[in-house]
Amino acid sequence: MKISVAIPCYKVTQHVIEVIEKIPDCVTTIYAVDDCCPDGSGNWILQNCKDPRVRVLFHTKNQGVGGAVSTAYGQAIKDGMDIVVKIDGDGQMNPKLLPLFVTPIIQGRADYTKGNRFFRLESVQSMPKIRIFGNAALSFITKISCGYWNIMDPSNGYTAIHTSVLRELPISKLEKRYFFETDMLFRLNTIRAVVKDIPMDAVYADEESNLKINKILPEFLKKHAIRIGKRYFYNYLLRDFNAGTIYSIFGVLFLSFGIIFGGIHWISSLLDNLPASSGTVMLAALPVIIGIQFLIAFLHHDISSTPQEPLSGLLMDACTLKDFRKDRSSS
Repeated sequence: MKISVAIPCYKVTQHVIEVIEKIPDCVTTIYAVDDCCPDGSGNWILQNCKDPRVRVLFHTKNQGVGGAVSTAYGQAIKDGMDIVVKIDGDGQMNPKLLPLFVTPIIQGRADYTKGNRFFRLESVQSMPKIRIFGNAALSFITKISCGYWNIMDPSNGYTAIHTSVLRELPISKLEKRYFFETDMLFRLNTIRAVVKDIPMDAVYADEESNLKINKILPEFLKKHAIRIGKRYFYNYLLRDFNAGTIYSIFGVLFLSFGIIFGGIHWISSLLDNLPASSGTVMLAALPVIIGIQFLIAFLHHDISSTPQEPLSGLLMDACTLKDFRKDRSSS
């Protein structure tokens, strides 16, 4: 298989050459994407890197990490690559771990692999407490919005993907900036791709993060909410009408009725200064209990629906069959 590496380059002149030098020999091509870097990362690589595998791609306008990776993805597809591994150029991702990321894809056990810094206790202990809390909360929200209940550390940018799966994604519509990794997971779930976590240690270099939590948090929550709605519509209304659909609809109906009915009678009791009858209390409480049970059943159904059968093998077989038919028709 032809393996390529995508390196988004923005203010990474201090570490990018070292990163490239550590990339294993099994890699065919390295795409270094200069995202209109003010430090001239692309020209720095051209002047100081002698690795013949490196191809420098330039953006005339800054597009963010997602835009840089999308450019590399598009070029890898054009060049006939089989797997694209994304590694940052700031030295926080060890290129020597690359075989661990591509092996599950080569063996047909995954379509997309990503790093997980929470797998080893030793790695978690070295992580700042606020970062642990933030990543844990983000992981839970991402499980709901993207549908991959079997993964953690969704913002981890060390990833690998099979290009046959990549061709099924709307690359031009992927998020351009820091929501890119989460958007990738959402898009992968819409085509039922299999995602696997790869254990890795957390490494923090001396670069300062450009992320401002107070600015990006509202935007992140908004985008997650939109994807929760889209995923539910795609998976439970548009593409299929299954047990999960019934559980969710009845759960919302029962819960809403119980809350509204109970709320109205509770306010009425306060205004009239009279206690509600036991029958009224039961009529309000029972739908709430039943609704919660339905929603728990829906959650269980959604968790059990996490994709398990890799797409890449099926897509490769489909391409082979298509080429075979084309050869037969031409002969």
